[in-house]
Amino acid sequence: MSVLSGLVDPRARRGRRDDLVPLVAAALAATLAGASSFVAIASWLADQDAATATALGFCQRRRTPEASVFRRLFQRLDPASLDAVISVWMWTTTVTVGGRRVIALDGKTIRGARRAGALTPHLVAAFDHLRGVVVGQLAVADKTNEIPTVRTLLTHLAAVFDLAGSVITIDAMHCQDQTATTITTAGADYIFTVKANRPKLRAALKALPWAEVPGHASVEKTKGRRVRRTIKTVLVPDWITFPGATQVAQLRRTVTVNGTKTIEVVYLITSTNTDAADLAAMVQGHWGIENKLHYVRDVAFGQDASRIRTGHAPHIMATLRNIAIGLLRLDGATNITAALRHHNRRPDKVITLLTSTNWTLP
Repeated sequence: MSVLSGLVDPRARRGRRDDLVPLVAAALAATLAGASSFVAIASWLADQDAATATALGFCQRRRTPEASVFRRLFQRLDPASLDAVISVWMWTTTVTVGGRRVIALDGKTIRGARRAGALTPHLVAAFDHLRGVVVGQLAVADKTNEIPTVRTLLTHLAAVFDLAGSVITIDAMHCQDQTATTITTAGADYIFTVKANRPKLRAALKALPWAEVPGHASVEKTKGRRVRRTIKTVLVPDWITFPGATQVAQLRRTVTVNGTKTIEVVYLITSTNTDAADLAAMVQGHWGIENKLHYVRDVAFGQDASRIRTGHAPHIMATLRNIAIGLLRLDGATNITAALRHHNRRPDKVITLLTSTNWTLP
């Protein structure tokens, strides 16, 4: 309730029956119980006893809000303000390891919100590798793309939080001089993958004498799948002028699935002086934002099939899902779908999650 109290209610005072904070809190609580639509949110709230309703801020409960109340509110509520207050809350749950925090940045289009003649919402999120929580989110504005939006998000994060010593992992699209400058200016380091969007840089990295460089290898085995990763690092050559770069690396992935082998070789450029094994772990950890966030929003909440399309509602719902996933991971959940079912049966645990300040994960 303290976190949400910073939001501004976009509704006119006349005819307003329920306050803003209890409505957003109830929507988040219902999302933690697996609700993925306005009807489901209203139904979950209607099923709760007086104690749960009181904990959510409905002190004088005459009747529960209908789905239309949540729909109209979320269409108009400022998503940037919600993301801002939530990012501060989630940042307090993160920790540093060896004085370092690793953050992945990536974008996701809310495909279910596609409408004829309107921009489909595309959200860029900042995801903490260790805790599995979103510490920042920003929508791509009209007539622009993900690249400048990432820089704006980084600037916002740096203005609010101390990014010194953090490492930012980001995909090949953002391997840009200006993005590297934004990161290093904030006191953080970066790890970029170099692909076809920087053909000259990639060709130059490929031409380095990697055969003479010792490598660090690791093997990961799952049912029917074996992945061998070999990484080699060298100090950045003098002819590379990429801002802040200190090391370049070659990462070879050999994937064997049911006897079929595929090999992928990518090149990295980084401003951190970490060793090869640590660098490989951070590169692999970057995909947590896809596997532990974007994929889960689609599968556990059916985001791409959602019919919530108007106003700011798709963005608001994505933010609520981010929070729910993050809180469940902080609570130790590894299977989010199962955790949602469990919390649907235990509203007391939903309230505990929303009020907890003591997380025991490393």
